Amino acid sequence: MTPRGRKYMFRSLAIVIAAVALGGCISPIPTASGRYTAPIGGSPVISNETPYSAALRCLSRYTANRPLRIAVGQIADYTGKTESDNSGRKITQGAALMAMSALAKAGVPLVERFDTSVAEMELKYANNKLIGADDANGPGDYRKILAGSIPGSDYYLVGGITELNFNIRSEGASADGGGVATNAVKGTLGGSMYVMNVGLDLRLVDTTTLQVVDVISYQKQIIGRQISAGVFDFLGQTFFDASVGESALEPIQLAVRSVIERAVLEMMSRLYHTPQNACTGNLGTSNDPVTDVGDRRPAPGPVYAQTATTAMNEEKYNETSRQDPYRYYSDGDTSADADLRGQLQ
Repeated sequence: MTPRGRKYMFRSLAIVIAAVALGGCISPIPTASGRYTAPIGGSPVISNETPYSAALRCLSRYTANRPLRIAVGQIADYTGKTESDNSGRKITQGAALMAMSALAKAGVPLVERFDTSVAEMELKYANNKLIGADDANGPGDYRKILAGSIPGSDYYLVGGITELNFNIRSEGASADGGGVATNAVKGTLGGSMYVMNVGLDLRLVDTTTLQVVDVISYQKQIIGRQISAGVFDFLGQTFFDASVGESALEPIQLAVRSVIERAVLEMMSRLYHTPQNACTGNLGTSNDPVTDVGDRRPAPGPVYAQTATTAMNEEKYNETSRQDPYRYYSDGDTSADADLRGQLQ
C-alpha cells in the first residue's frame, strides 16, 4: 500500500473509532445513578390500538343497556410455528388476553375464568379460616364463605390461531449500472415486497347449555418490503462503497390483535342486536379518509334476519356483512399520533 493509501486508511479508522466512542458512552465503572450507560430511546407509552378499536368503543353504548357476562377461555396458538433458532414461538401466546382487552373496549362485563389461581388460593385460605374478615373485631374473626357470592358467566369465548402462512407471494426487482472503465462509478438499486397471513377461528358458547351460538373464521394478510441502493467508486488510490436500505414488516402480533378485535366486534354486535352499521359511520364509504374509491360496502340490509334464499347461499354464521373486508375498519390510532405506530397519515 502506498503512503497516501495508508494515510487515508488511518484517517478513516480514526473517524470510525471517534464515532463509536462518542455514540457509545459506556463506562466500565457504574456512575452515581448506578448505571454503566444511559439507554437510548424514550418514546412515550401509547394506547395499543387497531383499526377496529374505535368501533369497539362505539359498541359500548349498546352493551351498557344489556349486561351479559362473558368469560374468555383458551385461545391457543395452533400453528406450531417456531423461530428457526428455537428462541420461541412466532405467534403470540397471549391471544386470550387480547380478546379480554377487546371485550373491555366494548364495555362488555367480564368474569375471570382464564387464571383463577389467586382466587382458588384465597378460597383455600378462607376455608381454613386463615383470612381475617374485612370488618374483623378482633382475633378469631375470619372471612366467611358465602354460597352464590361469585357471579357466573352467560357466554364464554374460546378458539385459536389456526393459520400462519409465510410468503404467500413475493415480488422483487434489482438493477446494476455504471461506467465500463475499471475505475468508473457503479451503482445498484433493488426492491422487493412479500405477503404473509394469519388466521383465527373463534366460537361463542352458551355457558348453561354449552350450545355454540356463534362461530367466526377470519384471516388477515401482512405485507413487508425491502428497498436498497448502493454506489461504488474510486477516489485516486482509494475507493468507497456506500449503500443505504430500508425494510419494514407490518407487525405480526398487531395483525393478530386486529383479527381478534374484528371477530369480537362481529360476535358482540350479533349478541347485543346492534343496528346494521351502527358503529361504522363513514368507514368503507366514499367519505372514508383511507380510501379514494367509491362505496365498497354491500348495500345495507338486515344483519340477523335471513330469507330462505340467503340462508341457502350463506353459512349459518357468516352472512354477507361479515364478509365485507372494510366493515368497522378505521385508520389505526384514534388517541395517539399515527406516526408513533409507524403508520402513514
